[in-house]
Amino acid sequence: MAFGSFENGGSSQPMAEINTTPLVDVMLVLLVIFIITAPLFHEAVPIDLPQVDATRLDDPPQIVSVAIDAAGEVFVDGLAIARSDLAGRLAAIGAAGGKPELHLRADRGTRYDRVTEVLADAQRAGLVRIAFVTEPAR
Repeated sequence: MAFGSFENGGSSQPMAEINTTPLVDVMLVLLVIFIITAPLFHEAVPIDLPQVDATRLDDPPQIVSVAIDAAGEVFVDGLAIARSDLAGRLAAIGAAGGKPELHLRADRGTRYDRVTEVLADAQRAGLVRIAFVTEPAR
């Protein structure tokens, strides 16, 4: 017991022991309850689901690659395009349907105003998903 005995000369100090038997009893009861109820959680109602061939909703987006070199020349999907034709080309891509992604790669030496012109043309064409492609640091 956790009480002091009368045999040790009347010392009134309590014993510094914790009785863990009730704790172990409660834990064993809980373990038995979980072992019994766990298989009940995995039972499901058998349902015969219909088989349908459908396309996935998460179709990958169309990617349009636009590159600007150091001289300011613009390449759309690897083909050089004149400055006056860029807006029309991007408008045709935007009108084709879906939500295409524009991946923009610009040379380090490209002037900032040239990049903003391309971004403005893309915005006017309705291309709002724009990603800036970079290379990892070495």
